[in-house]
Amino acid sequence: MINGYRASAGIMLAPAVTLIGIFILLPMLLTVWLSFNDWSTQTPFAEARFVGLANFQDIFGSTSVGRDFKGALVNTAIYTALSVAIILPLSVLFGLLVHQRDVGGGTLLRTVLFSTYMVPMIAVALVWSKLYSPSEGPFNQMLGLVGVGPQPWLSSPRSALISIVLLNVWQQVGYFTVLAIAGLTQIPGSLYEAATLDGANRTEQFRFITLPLLRRTLLFSAVIAIINAVQVFEPVALITQGGPVGSTNVLTYHIRRVGIERAQGGLGSAMAVMLMLSLIVVVCALFAFMNRKDSE
Repeated sequence: MINGYRASAGIMLAPAVTLIGIFILLPMLLTVWLSFNDWSTQTPFAEARFVGLANFQDIFGSTSVGRDFKGALVNTAIYTALSVAIILPLSVLFGLLVHQRDVGGGTLLRTVLFSTYMVPMIAVALVWSKLYSPSEGPFNQMLGLVGVGPQPWLSSPRSALISIVLLNVWQQVGYFTVLAIAGLTQIPGSLYEAATLDGANRTEQFRFITLPLLRRTLLFSAVIAIINAVQVFEPVALITQGGPVGSTNVLTYHIRRVGIERAQGGLGSAMAVMLMLSLIVVVCALFAFMNRKDSE
């Protein structure tokens, strides 16, 4: 009977495993293989020429290829760090507002927050490009009402990347708020009742009960937020095209420009491999840090 269950499970899993292998694992292995080859995207795979670690030496070298890659890597790191640092606290704050039973309109707020995540990023990017418009954009018009001059949201290297971060936060925060609410519902209410009887105020309850018990939820949210952030592409491609002065040239957009527009498939694959390895290192470091905290 056990063998029959295993056979049934294998049959049911086979379609999903096959699709994952074809559309995820196979492209990943192909990308890794191409990263060690000199290959143009305008030629067949058979014309790829093995060059070893030459592509990786180029992207970390002192030439323009290396400088552009390292600049894009830094931009991606800044974008990811800012996005996660803003999204996680806001998701917890909104989650607490929605979860509190003594605050009205929780269901409406949850619906409004999650609806932003349902809007495609392409539509969000196009709308926010109009909101950031220097002359007729609503943001600058509202600043003008309080006596603040128009801001160069997307035209200044100092503010362009932050403007893209704010766009991402608006689109993503609703999803992570739902995750925070799910974590809050798993905390027993008896813990708060006992803390109240012991004289703990709201701040102390949040510090010593809510945050420790939300640790796993926040870890999961951080991992998902990091993965989403390093994949940013649509806002950069549609609004800034990596500018001004390369300030929003993130890795995904840079890989596309190198691998497709410049037809340097080997270099683009090497950059994609480094992006994947960097993501793996960061995620593993997060899990290691969390396990260390748990052991303490």
